[in-house]
Amino acid sequence: MRRGSITRALGGLLAAACFAAGVAGAQSPAASPQGTDLATQQQQRQLTQPLNNEPVWKEVRSGAPQVTTVQGRETNVLIEPMGQTWRAARVPVATAGGLLVALALVGLAVFYAIRGTITTQTRPGERVIQRFETADRVAHWLMAITWVTLAITGLILSLGKAVLLPLIGYTLFSWLAAFAKNVHNFIGPILIVAVPWMFIRFVRHNGIGAEDFKWFAHIFDYFKGHEYPSGKFNAGEKLVFWLVLVLFSTVLVVTGLILVFPNFDQTRQTMQLSNIIHMVVAYLAIALASVHIYLGTIGVAGAYRAMRDGYVDASWAEHHHANWYKEVAAGTAREKFVEPDAVAPPDAVRRPA
Repeated sequence: MRRGSITRALGGLLAAACFAAGVAGAQSPAASPQGTDLATQQQQRQLTQPLNNEPVWKEVRSGAPQVTTVQGRETNVLIEPMGQTWRAARVPVATAGGLLVALALVGLAVFYAIRGTITTQTRPGERVIQRFETADRVAHWLMAITWVTLAITGLILSLGKAVLLPLIGYTLFSWLAAFAKNVHNFIGPILIVAVPWMFIRFVRHNGIGAEDFKWFAHIFDYFKGHEYPSGKFNAGEKLVFWLVLVLFSTVLVVTGLILVFPNFDQTRQTMQLSNIIHMVVAYLAIALASVHIYLGTIGVAGAYRAMRDGYVDASWAEHHHANWYKEVAAGTAREKFVEPDAVAPPDAVRRPA
């Protein structure tokens, strides 16, 4: 009697187990033919070539959706195949960009050694002109300080491993790279304000006309001290305005936001493409901005004072921006003459040309 009870109990447990297995099998998702084929290849490979996981990585890189508990775009793709192309492209882009920036800096250094500072002859006691208002200078310096900071930290991040690491070692470079990354990421969004503000303040003087093409036709005379007449901004300054400020900086802001805020739900391919565009545009902008910075500081006497204090001598305006000087003299320009006693004198005395 007892043996019969045990037999019936075991039979009931076996029947329940078979029933549960059948239900579980019915609820489990059907494997895809491709997944089944790759799984079979993996099993066969483990028998013939142990530790060779080529079928596993083939399946991972296939792009076929896998199983994940994380929700979101691309969370079921373990490896994005375009990542290999992105990694391969970053090195030549950084190399070419670094060479471009180096050539620009070396070229400016050689030019300065040969030509020196471009000066103008001044007249004692002459009147000065308020070239830039306070709002203009604040907008410019906000843009300039932010932009230069981003350029320096960006060069550290993109070229530091190849240039700085062999010189300063791993420990110091790791601290410097981490500092540059944080500064770059937190300072970058300031351009969202700086670029439009700069555009609004200066766009009215940066219209392009036929005289600007003539100015470029006489560009070599500019470096010889015989400039073609121009308005408040010459064609070279307008080129920097439209390329570096309007085009390049806008592209850098957009691609930078894509890279800094991945929680916008963009795909990895979008971020990879944005990274390459960001690098290419940054190198071009840095090379062109280097020329602008050079001419605005040590390249042309009086240019830095114009953006620092807002004033230029009348002779400086007449020499570098003849058409604008005529408008000021005729009273048709917004800018006016100011007596020299009302403004601070320049720090340096300029030599006669």
